[in-house]
Amino acid sequence: MIEANLNDCQIVERSITGQRAIDEQTFASLTILTERLERLKKLGKTFSNVTFSPAVKKLKAQKNAVAVC
Repeated sequence: MIEANLNDCQIVERSITGQRAIDEQTFASLTILTERLERLKKLGKTFSNVTFSPAVKKLKAQKNAVAVC
């Protein structure tokens, strides 16, 4: 499958749903989305409670576990 046109949200979504492998591109996209979320939160209190879904949090935990090993 050619994924050059997928955006970061689509890559993470497809990784979570099993439509694509969880790989370096998944974690790169997750890093980009994390940075975007942090920038959003800095815009004001309105966005301070915006968080990732439980599935994305689980994926982030998986990334952190791999990094520690």
